Amino acid sequence: MPPTVNAGLPIREYILVALITAALTFLLTGLVRRFATRIGAIATPRARDVHVIPIPRMGGLAMYFGVCGGMALAHQLPVLRRAFEYSLDPVGVLLGGAVIVLIGALDDRFELDAWTKLAGQVMCAGILVLFGVQWLELWVPWGGDDESIGSVLVLDKNQGALFTVLLVVVMVNAMNFVDGLDGLASGLGFIAAAATCVFSIGVLSSTNNYVGAYPPALIAATLAGACLGFLPHNFQPAKIFMGDSGSMLIGLMLSSASVSASGRIPYSQFEATDILGLLSPLIVVAAVLFLPLLDLLMAVVRRTRRGESPFAADKMHLHHRLLEIGHSQRRAVLLIYFWAGLLAFGAVSVTLFDSAAVLWVVGAGLLVAILVSAVPRLRSRNQGAQQ
Repeated sequence: MPPTVNAGLPIREYILVALITAALTFLLTGLVRRFATRIGAIATPRARDVHVIPIPRMGGLAMYFGVCGGMALAHQLPVLRRAFEYSLDPVGVLLGGAVIVLIGALDDRFELDAWTKLAGQVMCAGILVLFGVQWLELWVPWGGDDESIGSVLVLDKNQGALFTVLLVVVMVNAMNFVDGLDGLASGLGFIAAAATCVFSIGVLSSTNNYVGAYPPALIAATLAGACLGFLPHNFQPAKIFMGDSGSMLIGLMLSSASVSASGRIPYSQFEATDILGLLSPLIVVAAVLFLPLLDLLMAVVRRTRRGESPFAADKMHLHHRLLEIGHSQRRAVLLIYFWAGLLAFGAVSVTLFDSAAVLWVVGAGLLVAILVSAVPRLRSRNQGAQQ
């Protein structure tokens, strides 16, 4: 376990790093947009797409360089430098991120096949493992004695590496899958990264007070800044898409932050009641990605039942359904933001506040989300009845 420090995590320094990352990303996105247009990295409208005019993509380049700038600033700050002194996680994220952005940029320009991208994703996950971003202990809800809930599996290097690679590949593809409406992936990336950063600062520093909290907080803060800086260019009507270079970068950094925050905690030293809090980063990401993952599962079932390939495109995804029942693009995106934010910050709040109060608030929020999501359908039914 990393050594402890006497002071809590510096919130203002993380905010500064996030804002600098956002500013750099915002400024660089305009340059990347012109570059993408010049080299022909253009998203031409297809039958399943929502946009109707060609739009440049490859925005992940601006996001990555923004992250590099934020990391460079953090390295010069006396307190945040600890994230680099006690861990190679940030370096692994920068190198793995560079490779995955390059693969994504090539796909944005030349449309790589699925197997080539999968091989690249596995390679990038391997880079993270080589730099120590690896799950060491895994809590499971079975196998405990009468006085404990669940048990802890200690993973060897091969098992930990395999689990980490699987987690990275799943998250990378989930974020790639959700990038279907203007501003959707960047907004969800910001929500998940912000919630993970809040967890790392608020929970790890206050309860354990050890430097192992610095790397995940830094990774999450820079990712949140990159998503925030890119969002003004990407929100409907989008001037540029992040493309695979951006969506895969978000998935890589989210999985890295989750593994760095939760994957190396010695669970055997904690009570069963602490497990939820310790697993919050993974729960946060799972909460944000729950809707796209559910949508992915439903799409696979739907297509295979029709005798089609699971990778065949259609217009029956979650965001397409929200548009069909009467929501505008902006309203559909904001609704998904609301659902994701409610689930993500609800998961973190359970570890920070009274669980009963949090459940009541989250329950009320879910009820509001259901009602607001159903309003266009109710309105269309009433109009149909009147006619």
